[in-house]
Amino acid sequence: MTEDSWERARRILAAAGLPPDRLARCRPLDGGTYNTVEELLLTDGTRHVLKVPPPESAPGMRHERELLVSEAEFYRAAATVDVPAPRVLATGGRHLLMTACPGQSWNGTLTPVEQTALRAELGGLVARLHQVTGPGFGYPSGALGPLAPDWRTAFTTMYDAVLDDARRYRAWLPRPVDEVARTARAAYDTLEEVTTPRLVHFDLWPGNILVDRPEGTPRIGGLIDGERMFWGDPLADFVSLALLGDIEDDRAFLTGYRKAGGRADFDSAARRRLALYRSYLYLIMLIETVPRAVADDDAAWTRKVVAPQLEAALDDIGRHGSGRSKG
Repeated sequence: MTEDSWERARRILAAAGLPPDRLARCRPLDGGTYNTVEELLLTDGTRHVLKVPPPESAPGMRHERELLVSEAEFYRAAATVDVPAPRVLATGGRHLLMTACPGQSWNGTLTPVEQTALRAELGGLVARLHQVTGPGFGYPSGALGPLAPDWRTAFTTMYDAVLDDARRYRAWLPRPVDEVARTARAAYDTLEEVTTPRLVHFDLWPGNILVDRPEGTPRIGGLIDGERMFWGDPLADFVSLALLGDIEDDRAFLTGYRKAGGRADFDSAARRRLALYRSYLYLIMLIETVPRAVADDDAAWTRKVVAPQLEAALDDIGRHGSGRSKG
């Protein structure tokens, strides 16, 4: 812990109306790949989490500007449907202070029975998130401009921005950028089926799902790191929920999701949209290795694991035809 971190934490606590002299410890938390994340422990045992973005001059992708605005929006929205998530205590242009959720990141220590129960619980929570509607489509941060009146406009802007990042950073992709763009455009018509902007976390891989054992039985303690959220198609959440896999194979999750009122129909048009969203996330994973200057071994791993998934998603855009569903 540096003196700068300590003083910054005390200043932010004071601005939030919390006595800075109660700060007992300030330590960095692992797992963040963009923002600086610190745990603030108070003298009464209360834990808070502080996020601070990198300097504005730091390289990044276009959609990553003002991520903390989106994260605060996600937590406020999640609270309206009683989904466990951090509670915003204070936010400013250069920080986000929030409560800490109980539990540890989902890991491999769970039994198969526990995994099944948790996936069903998670399905119900995500269905509740998807009940929350927004004022327009896109990133609430304004990183790519104001919210759009329709999903096609919003998502094509998001996709074009990522492809622009690929060109700007000369990122390695398994296919030429222009070819990726042409393939994606073939499915843009299906985006018009989405008419209501809904809350999408878009980063619900196990590392952002906390598991707690308040009475021995594991429960979900919180959904965290909502900085990638946007208002859009709830189907997009299924990408990170089945990262590098297929959500249709996750029967426990889908059972919990549908039981809680979530709609999960995988007709031809839905599969084409899902393929679009898969390609979008996998493009981000490949491109961001450049501005983040990841180690060569990590970049090689990303290419080896993610590139085939990107190619499969692009192939699926054409494979599922051009049929459109009702709704």
